[in-house]
Amino acid sequence: MTETPGLTGHWDIDPAHSRLGFSTRHAMVSRVRGAFNDVTGSADIAENLSDSTATIVIKTASVDTRSTDRDNHLRSADFFDVETYPEIRFVSSAIDEVDEGSYIVTGDLTIRDMTKTVSIPLELIGVDTDPFGNLRAGLEGTRRIDRKDWGVTWNTKLDSGGVLVSDKLTLEFELSLIKNVDGEDEAPAESAEATAQDEAPAPEPEPVTEAAPADEDFPPPPPVRPAEQPAEKPAEPKPEPSSSGKPLGKLFGLR
Repeated sequence: MTETPGLTGHWDIDPAHSRLGFSTRHAMVSRVRGAFNDVTGSADIAENLSDSTATIVIKTASVDTRSTDRDNHLRSADFFDVETYPEIRFVSSAIDEVDEGSYIVTGDLTIRDMTKTVSIPLELIGVDTDPFGNLRAGLEGTRRIDRKDWGVTWNTKLDSGGVLVSDKLTLEFELSLIKNVDGEDEAPAESAEATAQDEAPAPEPEPVTEAAPADEDFPPPPPVRPAEQPAEKPAEPKPEPSSSGKPLGKLFGLR
């Protein structure tokens, strides 16, 4: 088990905040430092640390020593031969915690297609959350190697009897790793939501009412039957004239 439970999980190297460099003696009197600007890698830390793994991949053409002529020479066949060997690769075979926060990472280092086993001591600087919510872990360490073990043998002798470039290199690790939380918290929520959607009954389709075509005239309304008028009273019969042919008034002496 790891002493720091928060370390378990998958971690990715943050190239923008990491440095994988080297230093060596030049002309026996000064020290030259350089670094690789294109570095990627990851680590899977298990509950049982012995089951953990780590990988680092370096693009050799990204070497940078702040001197164009020197960088071009390092990219040539005298050193890294970037055209033939574009990558330096380290793959761990064991990760051990030798003290609280101190680790030894053992693995295979491949340079120019030559693989040697090396052990790299790393110190855990800390684990904390940055302002963007990323959980970060910082690791630092150094490891001295002999470049001739990987077939990098070019050199020039000095009049003093020394050599222009030391065979011993010090590898410098300053790593910032970000924990990858994809699939830990978000995936179950998405799965539960998808399950809820699958279990929810499908809505019944609403009845479709066909609308009358917009350009079709509606049928005329039925004729309105006029209201029935009350029957007219029969006209009263006019008095028939007297059979005498004389007006009645005159007959009774009214005129």
